[in-house]
Amino acid sequence: MEKSSFIHHTLAAGRKALKPAFTTARFLLCIMIPVSFAVMFLDYSGILYYIGRFLGPLMHYLGLPGEAALALISSIFINIYSALAVIGTLNLTGRELTVLAAMCFLAHNFFVECAVMKKTGSSLTKMVFLRLFSAVLAGWVLNRILPAELGKPVHSNLGAAALGPHTIGLDLGGMPVVLKAWIIETLFNILRIFLIILGIMFIQKLLDEFGVMRLLGRVMAPLMNVFGLPEHTGYLWIVVNLVGLAYGSAVLIEEVDTGAVSRTDADLFNHYAGLSHSHLEDTVLFVSTGVPLFWAAVPRLVLGILAVWLERLRRYLVMRSYRVRVE
Repeated sequence: MEKSSFIHHTLAAGRKALKPAFTTARFLLCIMIPVSFAVMFLDYSGILYYIGRFLGPLMHYLGLPGEAALALISSIFINIYSALAVIGTLNLTGRELTVLAAMCFLAHNFFVECAVMKKTGSSLTKMVFLRLFSAVLAGWVLNRILPAELGKPVHSNLGAAALGPHTIGLDLGGMPVVLKAWIIETLFNILRIFLIILGIMFIQKLLDEFGVMRLLGRVMAPLMNVFGLPEHTGYLWIVVNLVGLAYGSAVLIEEVDTGAVSRTDADLFNHYAGLSHSHLEDTVLFVSTGVPLFWAAVPRLVLGILAVWLERLRRYLVMRSYRVRVE
């Protein structure tokens, strides 16, 4: 390939990537910034602590200490990193950490990821229920099948007392410091999110310019058939497993907006992606804390595939019922 042709295709990919990257980043930030501020306020005021205490009985039923609810709540409201920050204050056994990790894998970053799935054709209520139900189901099953001794013990010198305030109220004197830290962190997140999304969109457009996208589609088709997904979602599958659903949303949203993937197919894909994504980063993070690789990767993969085939069965039964009524 001539050098001038390569440069031309590269520049074309860059131009095509700018608009969808900016649009998607704006969409994500409009959700993430208010949610981040709300969580910061709830945490600083002590309300988040008592929300976690309220969910304590559920955690005990799943074989976890009541304080583990704070990690799950942090995961749902924010992301895996916030859950890990709370987990660092807990004294968990390897077994408890594995159960909690499985739940956080399935239920995290709800506001952003569920909004993305709604924008691309899925029911918001259905996606929220699917992820919450799957998280509780995974915790319940693992609590019953995992051996008593699993993985290396996880200890912390911080203890449960470090989880947050035990009273509800605002210390107005300390608020400016907390608010300043939140603003600085938010500004860095804005820059990071835009650059990551721009990079992902640029790679996709560059691959498209050189025809690699079509090749990837053909290569991934057999695997997509096994997973019950449309063959043309192969590249989307790669993206969400490498970078996650939030950062990969730029590709998914554009594919739907341009008609390359129908909203019906995107909804089916979301049944998988909502439960099983970011297998590279999230898996490495929890494995590094002591979760066995098998339990960090396999349960959510199985649940994602199962969700797709159950949805396909539901659609088949609905269509069959409709045909019977028509006839």
